Amino acid sequence: MQLAFYFNQTRCIGCYTCVIACKDWNNLPSGPASWRRVITIEKGKFSNVSVAFLSMGCFHCTNPPCMAACPTNAITKRGEDGIVIVDKEICLGKDKCGMICKDACPYDAPQFEDRFDAKMQKCNMCFDRWIERKKPICVDSCLTRALDAGPLQEIQAIYGDIREAKGFLYSPKVRPSVVFKPK
Repeated sequence: MQLAFYFNQTRCIGCYTCVIACKDWNNLPSGPASWRRVITIEKGKFSNVSVAFLSMGCFHCTNPPCMAACPTNAITKRGEDGIVIVDKEICLGKDKCGMICKDACPYDAPQFEDRFDAKMQKCNMCFDRWIERKKPICVDSCLTRALDAGPLQEIQAIYGDIREAKGFLYSPKVRPSVVFKPK
């Protein structure tokens, strides 16, 4: 089984509740490391403008390029649910390996705190919540219900199989586990 995210771009209002809930749940300090990010996509010129938002995190790819790039095998993919996790004890840290995993990821999922020996961190799809039959905190906190998560086949059965949205380009090589309703 592969767990996946769903993102309805037509519902997201860019409120950042998913970002704050994620930071709070995972006890992340303020600063540059955010396991979930909201990107604003603005297009056009007055009087023909548009804005869209894109909630981004780790998409727990079928073929995670971060995992292939890691020199110490600190990044693994769980067999039972496809969640990509990082072992901070094995990670060399940004200054010793040069953030190879971050450079390899087309979705900017690997994150590092702004300190000398920072270890890689990223969305772990709240695997601790799945044990309690709860969805990730970003999903449960979304005010407009723009986010959902579940087994990929169920997500596709409910929402379809659109893999691209404004600001997001699907990579068939890495196959991110995400489905969209694009704006």
